Parts: sequence; C-alpha cells; structure tokens
Amino acid sequence: MKKKINVVTLGCSKNLVDSELFLAQMKANGYEVTHDSDDSDARIVAINTCGFILDAKEESVNTILEYADAKNQGLIDKIFVFGCLTERYKDELIAEIPEVDGFYGKFQVRKMVEDLKADYKLSLSRQRYLTTPSHYAYLKISEGCNRTCSYCAIPRMTGAHVSVPMEDLITEAQGLASKGVKELLVIAQDLSFYGIDLYKKSKLAELVAKLSDIEGIEWVKLHYAYPANFPYELLDVMKEKPNVARYLDIALQHCSDSVLKLMRRNTTKAETIELIRRIRAEVPGIHLRTTMLVGHPGETDEDFEELKSFVREMRFERLGVFPYSHEEDTYAGEKYEDSIPVEVKQARADEIMAIQQQISAEINAAKIGQTLKVVIDRLEGDYFIGRTEFDSPEVDGEVLISANTKLKIGNYYQVKITGSEDFDLYGDIVL
Repeated sequence: MKKKINVVTLGCSKNLVDSELFLAQMKANGYEVTHDSDDSDARIVAINTCGFILDAKEESVNTILEYADAKNQGLIDKIFVFGCLTERYKDELIAEIPEVDGFYGKFQVRKMVEDLKADYKLSLSRQRYLTTPSHYAYLKISEGCNRTCSYCAIPRMTGAHVSVPMEDLITEAQGLASKGVKELLVIAQDLSFYGIDLYKKSKLAELVAKLSDIEGIEWVKLHYAYPANFPYELLDVMKEKPNVARYLDIALQHCSDSVLKLMRRNTTKAETIELIRRIRAEVPGIHLRTTMLVGHPGETDEDFEELKSFVREMRFERLGVFPYSHEEDTYAGEKYEDSIPVEVKQARADEIMAIQQQISAEINAAKIGQTLKVVIDRLEGDYFIGRTEFDSPEVDGEVLISANTKLKIGNYYQVKITGSEDFDLYGDIVL
C-alpha cells in the first residue's frame, strides 16, 4: 500500500510554495499526497507553520495541538512540523509538545524528507505539486530580507535576502506554464531587492519581462515591493508588456515621518507621495495594493489623523490594515514600550478600514459600464466567481457572473460590469 501524507499549510503564500516543493518530493517518492484535507485518511501529517505575529503563532500552536490530540486518539501515526514557527521556537516546541515526531526549521525540508525514509531528489528542487487552482500559481523569487523594520521578525527567521537565479525561475515558470498555469503571482518578502545579491543591481524588471514572454502566460502580478529604492525601470515593463498586470502590491505601513522613522522604514512621507504619483503617472490605470500598520509604539493621535488624511488623499484601490503587535526578536520589541492599548489600536484599524471601504465602493462604482478581462476561478452557488487583472486571489475583490452562463474554470472572458458593492463587482459575459 502507498504511504499517505497530508500537508497542512498555515500563513502566507510564500509558505504555500514551500509546502508545494515538499509535496512534489514526497509524491516523487511514491507517497499519496493531500493538502489541507479535512477528510484524508493519511496517517502522517506535516504542518507548515507561521511565526510572524501573535495570532499566526497561536493558530500554528493550536493546529499542532489538535493533531497531537488526534495522535493520542490513534487517528494518525506521525506528526512532522516545519516552517517559520519552528525556526523561532524549535527548542520550546520540542519541550512542550512531545507528541510531534520531528521539528524542522524553515530550511530543513531535505532533512524532513530523508527522515521520512524518502530520497530527496535534487533534480526536483524547483518542481512543485500545485495546491492552487491549475490556472494560477505563486512564483517565489527570493527568500529572506535585508531590511531592518522595527516591528518585523522575518529577517531573524529567514536570514538575509537570497535571490533565486533568474534562469532557475524562468525554467520553473516554463514548467508551470506547460502544466496549464496562465497567471504567475510573483512573490517575495522584498521584490525591490531582487537580483542585487547575485547581479549587483536590481534585476526585477528584466525578470518580469522574461516571465511575460513565456508562452501561455496571460498575467504576471507583483506582490510585496518595498518603497525605498524602488526599481523604477519596472514601470517601463508594465507599460510595454500587455500581460504584466497593472497591479502592484507595495507595503507602505505609514505616512507620518516620525512614525516612519520609528519603524526604521528608510523613507519619508514626501518620498512616498512622489513614488505613488510617479507610478500612477507612468502606468495609467494601475491599481495599487498596500498595507498600513497602526498603533506602532510612538504613534500619536496627530500621527494617526495624518494617516487618515493620507489614505483619503491617495485613494488606494486596495488597502489592508493591521494593529501593531509587540513581537519578541524585533527592534521594537526590545527597544520600545508597547504603550498604546489594544482597544485603541483596533479602533484605529477600524477607522482606516471604514475610510477605505468608502473609497473602494466609489472606485468599484466607477467601473460600471466598463468591459474588463476576467479569469474564472470557481463556481459558487448561483455565480461563477472571477477576477480582473486588478485583483489577486484571496486578498482582493471578485467579479460575480450568473451561473446561467456556461463558463469554464480557468478561462478568460470579456465581462461588462453591471453592478458593484464595496469590494466586489457584478458582470455579464460579452458575447
């Protein structure tokens, strides 16, 4: 009988890619693999954890404990845990949860494969078992981060920025396209730094241009650029290549100069505004996704009012907001007092999202009557659910199209927008 393994992934899309690489290795070794399956009869479970912020850490620990309980009940035989949480807290986890058969850091997948009595195949080091719908995939172009943001422990978990060689990424992307992937969601902790460690200068624009030339790729979308030292040559590629989506995820975090300094972001409000205006001027129609962090130590009421005005003025097409959480192994955790009450942080986050909800509603309403290219992700109830080039899976809005129209999952259609809500659109296929 084939051995079976169920891999559970927590955290971000970068973790998902790590799970897919591990799944490919296990499948190549004759294992029957499942991902995030609630009804799998696999007797072996591997949990890929997140250790970024308190909520994510709690979710990871609770998930491990749930499977530890299942093991004690005889429902599974083996538990293996890897990823960011174990990179930070391996010794503590070993002491606290003895039911786990093996804890591995973020970069110990090979050892985990070998401990499962499997052969780690170097020839498959960039091949993946896709867990996303077959028409899109994430492409992780680097690991780690060289920035020193006060609130972030990621560099201590992942180490310094390490770019994947361009030729390896092109080969990986070509392989994905040959399997039917039409949309590449390019991800990294810091896209802006891509190539500097290998080639002594940013190579993001060149990489994106080469990815867009791969046969079968309809969209290339970019996630997690850093505002300081932004590679402006990327904008030329976005203008010249029709399948490079007019979409950019760039985390700004704040606008107040005093807070940006406390956050160690190495940029200013004036530079941030100049960056946003230049991006929009050079790539008309681009949709910017960003995140804001409220309640950082030292953020005053005046700083927060400045941030509210900034969000209103900049009118970001996509925006998320997070209340600050005091994390160990961070500059802020060691140097600053976490003096802003939790309820104040949450109230500030709610205020920003209320402003953004209104902005989003107005931007969506302006799309009524437009015809947009839409990819169909799934059928859900009475609607096919799709996305425009301005939307990434799970984090952005969607387009709802009546299920009375016969559509194929993974195909692209021209859709006339007929209605809107705060974050979603409604449309009809243009025949």
